Amino acid sequence: MSHTRFSLWRPWQRTLAGFAVGAALAIGVSPVQALPSFARQTGMECASCHVGGFGPQLTPAGTLFKMGGYTDSDGKDGKIPLSAMVIGSYTHTREDQDPEPGLKANNNLKMNEAALFFAGRVTDSIGGFAELNYDGIEHKTAVDRVDFRYARALRLDGRDATFGISVNNTPSSSDPFNTLPASIFPYTDSPAAVGTGESATLINGGLEHRVLGAVAYANYGGLYGELGSYGSLSPSLQSKIGQGRDYQRLSMGSNAYWRLAWMQDLKTQAFHVGVFGWSADVQPDRTVASPKDRYHDVGVDAGYQLLGNREHMLTLNGSYVREHRTDIEGAKSSLRETRLNASYYYQQTWGASIGRFATTGSDPAAATRGQMLQLDWTPWGKENANPPAFLSLANLRLGLQYWNYNEFGGLSSGAKDHNTTYLFSWLSF
Repeated sequence: MSHTRFSLWRPWQRTLAGFAVGAALAIGVSPVQALPSFARQTGMECASCHVGGFGPQLTPAGTLFKMGGYTDSDGKDGKIPLSAMVIGSYTHTREDQDPEPGLKANNNLKMNEAALFFAGRVTDSIGGFAELNYDGIEHKTAVDRVDFRYARALRLDGRDATFGISVNNTPSSSDPFNTLPASIFPYTDSPAAVGTGESATLINGGLEHRVLGAVAYANYGGLYGELGSYGSLSPSLQSKIGQGRDYQRLSMGSNAYWRLAWMQDLKTQAFHVGVFGWSADVQPDRTVASPKDRYHDVGVDAGYQLLGNREHMLTLNGSYVREHRTDIEGAKSSLRETRLNASYYYQQTWGASIGRFATTGSDPAAATRGQMLQLDWTPWGKENANPPAFLSLANLRLGLQYWNYNEFGGLSSGAKDHNTTYLFSWLSF
């Protein structure tokens, strides 16, 4: 890779401009209900359900809201269940990269994405969300993540219980914790960098948005479980929803997703420990009769939150996934993913997070290991936050990430060429 001299003043000017562009684009969308629409639906601040006042990381209240099918409400009518968000960013890597279409070799200032959501309560027992996403790099629009639920709460033998069904298009997205692949830290990363590497287990995004499944779940006295199955969308339907045509196919009746966890909310602290897995047969090309690749993904995970009086909040999350694969020729291989992270938030506003990622396997070229640091600021979404009047329905996060690589693609030599500085602005309303 050739070395690009890094000018100090130009990237900062571009970054500030990128934040301004991102904010302007988001504000330009009409101020309807956003994912913060869940807060308006319930009459609570975003910080009641989200660590740091914003983003996918959930508090125990947020976990119960998701289990309850996104249906909790303050009882007031007139809530429009719509949402919008935009993420703008600046990315600098230590050395120039081989750019994907729409990107430069380095110093990329981009609007990552803009999205419109339906997000809210439909009936007392039905709620959910669906995302229509515009990719600012590839300049295409597609249906992204979808999760609709039916849920019922009741008392059994003097204990609270919840039973529900999630219909979604991303395996493990039904899970209410932040340790499974669909909702694990980091919650945003750069489209112009290599992230956690080029190899990933099937459950870690291998077929997301191209499948549709139903997952039954239940929580009884802190014992939580899920069981479901997925089927592939046809290439024609994939094309119509903007995902392009993929001719892989999950074999119906030969795949099962499952999850079991023990959770406890102790008010000032909360924790869970669990196991999960997905077994699937994948036909590489549905247009011809052929053998199938067989995948067996099994993982363990745990999470802990020190909540206190919400002035200081500490979260620890971790997961380990092991995948066994037998390909169409009978060759066997394995892949292992480890994810660890810790985050601290002061007054639900100032945050610092550190993460460790490691992917290894029977193929030495699959190995990627490193660390990631994030610092962020979330000014609103909390009681007495007092945002500007024109942003009273919005939430904002400004953040800085630094990715450090010890190994990439099985090589330690040259791994640090991928070290990445990523600044982002994330506005949602």
